[in-house]
Amino acid sequence: MKTSALAKQGSWRLRRRSDVPLWLGIVIRLLAVVLALLLVGLVLELTGFDPAALGAKALKQTLGTAYGLQQVAILATPLIMTGLAVAVGMRMRLWNIGVDGQLYMGAFVTTAVALFVPLPPALKLPLMFLAGALGGALWILVPALLRAYWNVNEIITTLLLNFVAVLLVNHFAIGPWRDTATSILSATPRLPVLLPMLGSSYMHAGIFTPLIVAVLLTVVIQNTRWGYEVRMIGGSRGVAEFAGIPVLRQIMVILLISGAIAGLAGMIEVSGTAQRLSGTISNSYGYMGIIVAALANGSPLGVIVAGLLLAGLLNAGIVLQTSGLSVSAMLAINGVILIFAAVGEVAAQYRLVREEAEVTPNSNQPFIEECTPEVGEAVKQTEDSKP
Repeated sequence: MKTSALAKQGSWRLRRRSDVPLWLGIVIRLLAVVLALLLVGLVLELTGFDPAALGAKALKQTLGTAYGLQQVAILATPLIMTGLAVAVGMRMRLWNIGVDGQLYMGAFVTTAVALFVPLPPALKLPLMFLAGALGGALWILVPALLRAYWNVNEIITTLLLNFVAVLLVNHFAIGPWRDTATSILSATPRLPVLLPMLGSSYMHAGIFTPLIVAVLLTVVIQNTRWGYEVRMIGGSRGVAEFAGIPVLRQIMVILLISGAIAGLAGMIEVSGTAQRLSGTISNSYGYMGIIVAALANGSPLGVIVAGLLLAGLLNAGIVLQTSGLSVSAMLAINGVILIFAAVGEVAAQYRLVREEAEVTPNSNQPFIEECTPEVGEAVKQTEDSKP
């Protein structure tokens, strides 16, 4: 016979939400950023700066001028792409820490195609897109195989390959592929085929790629059988295996997609922004992409917002350095804002509830309420089928 116990009257506890409403997530994140800005303003006031004047200057030169908006868009493009590369793995609780290396390899293979493949520009540019994605996917192939079939932690393997990619690119940039016609000693010649520029601005057509990729990922993950399987595996691998979902194959697929997106980020950087390959092509975009994906909680559309936020902060930091703030101070300010935003993202996933109902210890109801909707539905169906 099942036993039951009555929860203490008036007791409160935090319970994880099965689904966070979009409006609530936005409101809590904005509130967290506002609190961070208030804290930063207080510290600046105590150190002798005028936070209102500094904030107005940063806001005006970042979002109030055409040049500032263009710089934010250019900075946001690799941040969103690398954030998407990390976020797609997060859907299955996989952490691709090697996005930086995959970005380098995407740029490397793109440069090889641009410099050495004799094709007209109309054919070479699509081939460069394909080469960039292929370079990133191939660089994560070994970690994907190790994770899928030997359960080797992908965090370690992808991270270590970052250093290999940087050294490989440096070797070619200052060695066989070095531009000998100019005084640049650590980069390749300017690529003969580049992404088209948007009018007379500093922006190139590659800035639309992150938006397209984010929308495609959202549609596919939310509306296809493959996306449903990915969500099921991310919710509970055990339940997914019991349901007959090919978990190992999906691990391979999701990691290869992650690497391909990172490789595309490298292609856009080398053929749009930098226009030549060097050992500093990334500027740590791959590592910052991890922050972007974490702030967005793995949501592709949320990555766009988080990427724009981080790009705006980086550009504002450059502006404020001209007002007397040191690089260390700007890093600290950005860190405080990002930490508060991350705390807000976590806070949005919980709600405060008062337990007054009867609770049966053997019941699966608390588990069902706290897991993802897909896993919860699977558990409910299992419970209903019991005699």
